Amino acid sequence: MICIGLEGTAEKTGVGIVDSEGNILALQGRALLPEKGGIHPREAAEHHAQNLVPLIKKSLEEADLGLTDLDMVAFARGPGLGPALRTVATAARSLALSLNVPIVGVNHCIGHIEIGRLTTGCQDPLTLYVSGGNTQVTAFDSGRYQIFGETLDIAIGNCLDQFARTVGLGHPGGPRVEELALTSDNYLKLPYTVKGMDLSFSGLLTAAIRKYESGARLEDVCYSLQETAFAMLVEVTERALAHSKKSEVLLVGGVAANQRLRQMLEVMTQEHYADFFMPEMRYCGDNGAMNAWLGLLMHQKGLKNQQGRKNDITDTQVIQRYRTDQVDVPWMKKSARKLELPAEMVAKGAEANIYSDQYLGEEVLVKKRVVKGYRIKEIDTHLRRKRTKNEAKLLGEAKRCGVVTPLIFDVDLNESALTMEQINGTEVKELFSGKNSLDLSEIKTISRIIGENLARLHDCGIIHGDLTTSNLILSEDEDCVVFIDFGLGKISNLVEDKGVDLLVFKKAINGIHHDISQECFDSIIKGYEGAQDYQQIVAKIEEIEGRGRYT
Repeated sequence: MICIGLEGTAEKTGVGIVDSEGNILALQGRALLPEKGGIHPREAAEHHAQNLVPLIKKSLEEADLGLTDLDMVAFARGPGLGPALRTVATAARSLALSLNVPIVGVNHCIGHIEIGRLTTGCQDPLTLYVSGGNTQVTAFDSGRYQIFGETLDIAIGNCLDQFARTVGLGHPGGPRVEELALTSDNYLKLPYTVKGMDLSFSGLLTAAIRKYESGARLEDVCYSLQETAFAMLVEVTERALAHSKKSEVLLVGGVAANQRLRQMLEVMTQEHYADFFMPEMRYCGDNGAMNAWLGLLMHQKGLKNQQGRKNDITDTQVIQRYRTDQVDVPWMKKSARKLELPAEMVAKGAEANIYSDQYLGEEVLVKKRVVKGYRIKEIDTHLRRKRTKNEAKLLGEAKRCGVVTPLIFDVDLNESALTMEQINGTEVKELFSGKNSLDLSEIKTISRIIGENLARLHDCGIIHGDLTTSNLILSEDEDCVVFIDFGLGKISNLVEDKGVDLLVFKKAINGIHHDISQECFDSIIKGYEGAQDYQQIVAKIEEIEGRGRYT
């Protein structure tokens, strides 16, 4: 079976032809390069309208095929720019109807993942997808690609492009920022904002522009912006890797062209004993082949729509904010391969290694925040010291609020290490993953207890910052839940911060405990009912979820 795929979610018009064996027979594309400013949706749509037919002809020539050799048509339904999506969808429908062949609308983000898997040979990766309109960390679980983390405001590509336009570098901005960053090693401190496995770029963008407008050398600002933004990206990927325990990391999207980002991500995966994959550059950016291949996968599995019937041309409406986790992926299987750690290591988190030790005759754990090879020294030293100090402080503050945390015996800021009480119990992650044969009612009870304790934390103005089931332990006698790992936490009474804290937790649960995630989070919120400003905080979670995260 031979499928032609059309792409036009943003400024790139793409056409690709792929057969059912995964052979890429043709790949053609043309990008819109505005003389000034960014990408206007109407101009992108006009660009697609002008270029689709010539690119289809070129693709057929490259593949040595005629129109009648095509067995199906695929295109991206979203996410993307509305006018651009509609233009390409109309062209795809017209082509399918004229040829009397099936048509499949696909998710653009999943297309990037699947072309990455096809061309690199990775099986079950954690994927970092970075582009002008999207920034996501995803992994397969419970029949779908779950979103472990994403931008809470603008995408990384948008951040780089906006900065470049503002300082006069033109569009696209990423390559120009990278070029200038290579000429500097003078780091200027900029905001570093990660929230669990989510991240934010808007404050970083504003600060970088202000640095330049205040007289800083453009090369230094580019270097600092790139190092900060990419360290944030790699850190949230690292946190998702530690939580999901995947053994492969895949990098896709247009920003993957940046050599420094690729280098940083590869170093991180080596530090975590995982394998790093990235497609050839022609498959990293938006292209038609990814839609063609995903369309074939969907068609071969006979995917049905929400009404239970097989997809057809009536299911080709565009979806401008098409979420990755809205799509069933029945062709995927979880890999049985697990990360293998050195024998002397008890556990490896995203930031720290955990070792058993003795302290005044007591069995203790030493948590040492290790040097990150992917971060420059200026960022790494600051973060490790700050987070070690912060964690020790918040563990003590949480105790005073009635929340059980490990007792701290020693703090070594020079080594970024904490010596703490060894908690005898079971990670909530294991309990929720079905390894202890708990029934759903028992899991909901634990969830409610977590919610009650979280309310106590928030009422004391403590934001945990990295709520996951990996950072909660049910004590051995099962009479309490112990909260650990406050390194990303802070003191705040803002409703926004409390809402983000809960949303980070909700997404972490959904990513790895998808089958029971709704029941778990509903029970957490039930336990949280006693919190001050409860109604405002719950409403804030929904508001944050509804904010636009795509172009």
